[in-house]
Amino acid sequence: MTRTRTRSRTEKDAADAAPRLHVVTFGCQMNKYDSERVEGRFRRRGWRTTSSAEDADAILFNTCSVREHAEDRVWSWLGRLKREKERRPELVVGVMGCMAQRVGEELFRRAGHVDVVCGTRQLLHLPELVEEVRARRAEPAGGGRGRARVLSLDTDGRVSADREGEVYEGGPHGYLAVMRGCDLACSFCVVPSTRGRVQSRPIEDVVREARWMVERGARAISLLGQTIDAYGRDLSLPGPEEARGRGRGGRPGLADLVYRLQELEGLARIRLVTLHPTYVDEHLARALRDCDKCDRFLPLPLQSGSDRVLAAMRRGYTTELYRRRIDLLREQLPDLELASDWIVGFPGEGEEDFRASERLLADHGFAVNYVFKYSPRPGTTAAALPDDVPEEVKKERHQRLLAVAERAGLERHQRQIGRRQPVFVEEVSERAPGTLVGRTFHNLACTFEGELERVGPVVEVMPLEASPYGLAGRMGAD
Repeated sequence: MTRTRTRSRTEKDAADAAPRLHVVTFGCQMNKYDSERVEGRFRRRGWRTTSSAEDADAILFNTCSVREHAEDRVWSWLGRLKREKERRPELVVGVMGCMAQRVGEELFRRAGHVDVVCGTRQLLHLPELVEEVRARRAEPAGGGRGRARVLSLDTDGRVSADREGEVYEGGPHGYLAVMRGCDLACSFCVVPSTRGRVQSRPIEDVVREARWMVERGARAISLLGQTIDAYGRDLSLPGPEEARGRGRGGRPGLADLVYRLQELEGLARIRLVTLHPTYVDEHLARALRDCDKCDRFLPLPLQSGSDRVLAAMRRGYTTELYRRRIDLLREQLPDLELASDWIVGFPGEGEEDFRASERLLADHGFAVNYVFKYSPRPGTTAAALPDDVPEEVKKERHQRLLAVAERAGLERHQRQIGRRQPVFVEEVSERAPGTLVGRTFHNLACTFEGELERVGPVVEVMPLEASPYGLAGRMGAD
């Protein structure tokens, strides 16, 4: 007994002495996934994670560059952290992800207290980078303050599926990156320069990581990629065992991956984020039809209802081609729900261009819409265009399109009222104790009364009320 107590106390003392990491994540689901991977790598080297920046030995910011506001928030956080760094000079401050990749050395110049800058394809090296800085700090006088910078896009594209020794904390709904980068050249987008070209992970690696997640409690998995339906186009030709659902050119594609994950025992839902109209094809449509674990919901951004604006955006399709892609999908999935991103106030957008967006948003019946005012991003081709839509006009169009989106969202949600359906239970409502929050088979938010232990499974719910943003219903088969 005494020996057991001594060993437990020793383990506790070792845990208390372990360095602590605090990660602040901005932006998309891909960044959330990357932060989880980074935290897991630190834990494998003996670190602990903490929700408090005050007791952290290292603070890392996982950043986003899609919009200027996201970067402004990082600069603001770094500014507030300067005083803490003066109080605790041993604290390691790092910036990783898209903003780090985009601005690089500027982080050191504008925020002299930053110690580590790490780009999007070197994230799994962060433990070594941070420990290198800490080791230099511990050297005798003259060893130097220590800084680390790594921004190469050449490695780590195919993220390792080895997660043994990591702790899964994603809950019943987890995220899994199946590819990196984008091969397109949309004129407003920084992703190709910050994330690099497409690099898909082999199907076996993705399945292995998905199984690891399911064994630790994940029941729904969102597959992530900048243009996820481009998955596999850079992979080698498959062997005979991968022929099912084979996509264009004989290479494995997203359809093959969906078929494989459909067979994974314990996995209840598969979600896809985000698609591009250029890559949608019949192979994917049939796979989604065949696999009943796949949500009947796809984010397929249109961005604008004007062919002239789409050409200036370099989106690679017309509104007619987009319509044909939707028709192809709905031929196989008649009950499919769609989400779209929209940009208002793009350079050269006239009133008739904008009205075309209003019409198509309503005509295509998007259940979920994300509307953004255009702002130039440094390094993009659109940044060289005159930003000629006045800010007050952008604001007006933003509000007008949001109003159209609300009407469309309400109409799509009202279609679900009275249709009993399976709902995946994701969490307990923070606003209303005793209320559960879940997602329907069409990935529409749904709230209903229930107990905490119900989080995780799929339950039957009868939707009774609808808003532009979700459903409310009653659990049970009656």
